[in-house]
Formats: sequence, structure tokens, C-alpha cells
Amino acid sequence: MSVNLSKGQAISLQKSDGGTLKSVRMGLGWQAAPRRGLFGSRTREIDLDASAVLFADQQAVGAVWFKQLVSDDGSVRHTGDNRVGGAGQGGDDESILVDLARVPVHINQIVFTVNSFTGQTFAEVQNAFCRLVDETTGQELARYTLTGGGSATAQIMAKVTRQGTGWSMQAIGEPSQGRTIQELAPAIVPYL
Repeated sequence: MSVNLSKGQAISLQKSDGGTLKSVRMGLGWQAAPRRGLFGSRTREIDLDASAVLFADQQAVGAVWFKQLVSDDGSVRHTGDNRVGGAGQGGDDESILVDLARVPVHINQIVFTVNSFTGQTFAEVQNAFCRLVDETTGQELARYTLTGGGSATAQIMAKVTRQGTGWSMQAIGEPSQGRTIQELAPAIVPYL
């Protein structure tokens, strides 16, 4: 059963049978909102990007995004850049796969972000979501909906945190500004 996350909500990533998740996928989907006006057509596609920043305590030690598709250790992998979106109603336009069992022990937090590379605000995006899926079973565990409007061009979506031998997830849902993960990096620090 999926949990529809709200800002600040935390969930455990323990399986219902007491086991721990081994592999998760952060999926991102969206559609461009049609322009209002005489013809109602949009002239530009919207390019949202999913990213994951790996932290050892408070120190960023790696990032996975459209220019770096695999972490140095191979435990986190981006499936590829989608420059136009389109699924937005359930299917993922971009995904980041995390093999939790392979994440090096010194990495204790992974922060997921979304940014508008083409610079549009989220007021110009519809049906946008971020979700966490048990990659082994395909079961959706949690979903965060990017509710429309606002002047933000980025969102700090969620983080997974190592908790002993398992992991937990916390929805952050904080709007921000930035076209790339580098521009967004300073805004992540308060959420570590």
C-alpha cells in the first residue's frame, strides 16, 4: 500500500514482513501545462531532472544526475535523461535506482531533488510526482505530489537515511531555485 507523503512526513522502509528493502527506485513523472490564451498551445517542452546527492554525515560525497548517471561505487544509477516528460499520470519519465545493500557504509543519507533544467516554474508543470518504489516487487511505497503553482524551479523532494541495518525515508517537499544540482546544493544543507 502506497503512502501519499506530505511535507516533513517520515516513513520506515522496512518491509511488512519485517525484512528490509534491498533496492528502491525514485521515479519522477510530469507533463507540461498547456499555455492559456487564444490557441492554448505550448511552445516549449519542460525538462525536469531527477537527481540524488549522496552524503557521508554532512559532506556531499557524490551525486547522480543526467551528467553523472552512475555513482562511483555503482550502488546508485540514473536510467537516463528525459527532456520532454509526458507520462505524468503514473509512469516514470526519469528514474534513479538505489541498491541499498550496496551503498557503502560511510554514506548515511541520500537526498532526492527535482529541478527544471529549462527554467520553467512549477506553475507551468502539471501531474508532476516523485515516488519511491520497492524495485524487487514493483510496489509503490510512497508518493509525493508536486502541487501546482509557485515560482519555484526546483524541489528538494525527500531523503533516505540509514537507520542501523535499515533505511527510512522523509518527505522534504521544499521549493527552491536552481536549474542544476550544483545550483541547488546549498539549499539541501539545512535538511541533512
